[in-house]
Amino acid sequence: MDTLLDLLNSRPLVNGEERDALGDPAGGRRWAREHGGEGSLAELALLRETRDILQDIVRGESSPAALSPLLEGVHQIPEITSDGLQWMVKTPPHARLAVEVVLAWAATEKQMPGRLRPCTNDECRLFLLDRSRANRARWCSMAVCGNREKARRHYERTR
Repeated sequence: MDTLLDLLNSRPLVNGEERDALGDPAGGRRWAREHGGEGSLAELALLRETRDILQDIVRGESSPAALSPLLEGVHQIPEITSDGLQWMVKTPPHARLAVEVVLAWAATEKQMPGRLRPCTNDECRLFLLDRSRANRARWCSMAVCGNREKARRHYERTR
């Protein structure tokens, strides 16, 4: 789930300027390798595509069916190990990390439906996974987006 959130949040706005962790080849390779990938250009292109599709899905702007092309040719194969049954994903090497992120998204939607969502701050592009009992988290960070939003509402009320 950490890699899922890291990918969704890999293109934030910093001081009004977009920063794309996958945008330049060196930074993208580093990001992919830090998350278990190989860092090839093909992998980076697929990760960017996966990120964009998942962001649209989480925002409700696209259907999960948009993920279908990313999963063509992917197979899960059962494997018995000393720990029991495990499912191994068979995919081209450059697609493995993107497929794992899609599978993490699917598992999150199944286990925690509705808890993966965008920050409600209009000036923020980040996403959050609400792990609270009440399922009422609204901001990616209370210290940053939450305080800004509360200060903005207070200012408008006292004007």
